[in-house]
Amino acid sequence: MSGENQQVDASRTPDAPPSPAPVPAMPAEPVGRAGQPSRARRLAVPAFYLAGVVGAFAYVGAVDPNEPGHYPVCPLFRLTGVLCPGCGGLRSAHAFAHGDLIAAFGANAFAVVGYFVFAGFMALWLVRAFRGGPTPRIVLRPRYWWALGALALVFVLVRNLSFGSALAP
Repeated sequence: MSGENQQVDASRTPDAPPSPAPVPAMPAEPVGRAGQPSRARRLAVPAFYLAGVVGAFAYVGAVDPNEPGHYPVCPLFRLTGVLCPGCGGLRSAHAFAHGDLIAAFGANAFAVVGYFVFAGFMALWLVRAFRGGPTPRIVLRPRYWWALGALALVFVLVRNLSFGSALAP
């Protein structure tokens, strides 16, 4: 080796292999001040979800589920005649999209409560993303999930009995 091409490394012993050249680190995503992702980057995911839900509600609002032939029939209802917790959900979403909360609640009260829970969750997610906070998570103890399932079961039972016909779509 000639002297001009030889790299001198004082930390290297003659028997040790040469160390690899360091690779410059590339940032994973655009960062703003204090090393946080930019506001637009933080808002992208919740805005994407919100756009999908708004698009779905716009479609259901435009295509009336009360007219036969536009949507498939609930398979459980078709096979057994039993109304599931989701039966009437499209009619409920259609009425909700048109601002008729009474008709929406009459078609599927369980779904209307779900719309408001989802709206609250999305509002919280958007505010936290805007401020740079952590993404909200739905963390419930198992007993609360069981209670929610029991509530759905009671809803199904009551809406399928004669005295609960007000809950049927």
